[in-house]
Amino acid sequence: MTPEFPLLSARLSVDYRNKRGVLKNLCLEIQRGEIVGLVGESGSGKSTLALALLQLLELKGAKVQGEIIFQGENLLQKGESQLRDIRGRQMSVVLQSPLTSLNPALRIGTQLKEAWRAHANGTREQCHAAVSAALRSVSLPDDEEFLKRCPSQLSVGQGQRVTIAMAILHRPALLIADEPTSALDTITQSEILTLFSRLNSELDMAILYISHDLLSVAALCHRVAILRDGEIVECDEPDAIFESPRHPYTQRLIAALPSRHWQKPVQESSDRSTEELPVPE
Repeated sequence: MTPEFPLLSARLSVDYRNKRGVLKNLCLEIQRGEIVGLVGESGSGKSTLALALLQLLELKGAKVQGEIIFQGENLLQKGESQLRDIRGRQMSVVLQSPLTSLNPALRIGTQLKEAWRAHANGTREQCHAAVSAALRSVSLPDDEEFLKRCPSQLSVGQGQRVTIAMAILHRPALLIADEPTSALDTITQSEILTLFSRLNSELDMAILYISHDLLSVAALCHRVAILRDGEIVECDEPDAIFESPRHPYTQRLIAALPSRHWQKPVQESSDRSTEELPVPE
């Protein structure tokens, strides 16, 4: 059954002090439980959109106009204290470089516990249970030896799984993944894509998956949006994008691919289900 309104409906224009029209009346909708891929070349506005949805562009001196309707409310009309309650709890982000996203001076366990306490009240035991469940859900150990590690003691793949665990601690309705596999080797990229697919299925979590890699986006996403010069020029299901692209820019992207064969990733078979994640109190 189609919901009465999308989980997210954004109509945005963004100007920087030294560059106007970074986003030009961009329109994007994401339904609950849907994975939408956003593809565009460098400088097209992908990361600007991610920061705009999180209401973090003021830090870059940008001017944002339009509306961001998330779960029925316009985020552009909310104050910073209200936005802090939304970020990390209802809407989370996974960035490109895991080892720079994590605090190098703090142990992994400390960072995960702080992320949990930012949006939940509970006992030490409840916090430990939530952290352990999140780590298991991304196929990482939850023992004391691992929790005491610093980010520098993790591989890049482990670091990305930690940031994903941190992002899903509170079961957000929307996860924004901004180039989350670009720093990973091919095998780890595939594992992370499968992980996102499983999290989407088990938690009914919507995902905005941002990438320049059209093949990986097509393998993961229910719909693909093509971004060029701050505008979405085409948005459709992967089959349609690959077999009958309408916009000339999309046609050039498809023609430039080394291979046009793709398939949906196979769901992981694991006893470590994300259903174990406790609902924050």
